[in-house]
Amino acid sequence: MTKTVAYIRVSTEDQATDGVSLAAQRAKIEAWCVVNDSELLEVHSDAGISGGRADNRPGLQAAIETACKQKAVLVVYSLSRLARSTKDTILIGEKLDKAGADLVSLSEKIDTTSAAGKMVFRMLAVMAEFEKDQISERTKFAMAHKKSKSERVGTIPYGYDLAIDGVALIKNTNEQSAIELVNELNSRGMSLREIADELTARGYLTKKGKDRWNHMTVKNILNRKAS
Repeated sequence: MTKTVAYIRVSTEDQATDGVSLAAQRAKIEAWCVVNDSELLEVHSDAGISGGRADNRPGLQAAIETACKQKAVLVVYSLSRLARSTKDTILIGEKLDKAGADLVSLSEKIDTTSAAGKMVFRMLAVMAEFEKDQISERTKFAMAHKKSKSERVGTIPYGYDLAIDGVALIKNTNEQSAIELVNELNSRGMSLREIADELTARGYLTKKGKDRWNHMTVKNILNRKAS
C-alpha cells in the first residue's frame, strides 16, 4: 500500500469564482486514495492564502516535508492549488523526486508514480524552460533596439538626460565632458581612484548630484563605454 499526503488550498477569490472548497478538494483526494489503495497519512491546508508564492504557505511546506520524509505521494486537486508559478511547480516536483516521493494532480491527470506521468511532468518542465528562454531573447532584442535608437533602458546613464517624451535620451553636455575626461585619464594609465579624485577636484558632479566621486562610479562609466 502506498502512502499519500494531501495538500488543499483556497483563497477568498477562489471560493467566490470556482467554488472548489477545501472540503471538495479533500473529498476528491480521499476518493483517489480509495481507488488507488493508498493510505492517507495527513491533510495539510492553506486557507485564504494566494498561490503566487510557495515559500509563504506553511501548509504546503509541511505537506512537502512529510511527503519527502515518508517517500509518499503528494496529491493535489490541481496544479493551481499547488502553485501559480510553473517554476515553483517544477521545483516542488524536483524536490519530491530527489527524496523518492511522487506528485499527483487530479485535474491535470499528472501522476509521477507512472512512467507516462513522469514524461508529462518533464515535458512541462521543458516547456517552462523554453518559455523562459523565449522571454529572455525577446527582452534582449527589445533592449538592443532601444539602445540603437538612443532610448532609455533601465536607469538613465551618466552623460544623458531623459527627454520630455519620457523615452528618448539626450546628451548632457557637462556630463559628456566628464566622460571624455574619464576616458582620457584612463588612456594615460591612471587608476580608478586617481580618476575619481581628479573629477572631484575639477568640480564635476555625479548623476546623483554628489560632488565627491568614487572608483566604482568611474568603473561603471568605463564599462558602459566597453559595452
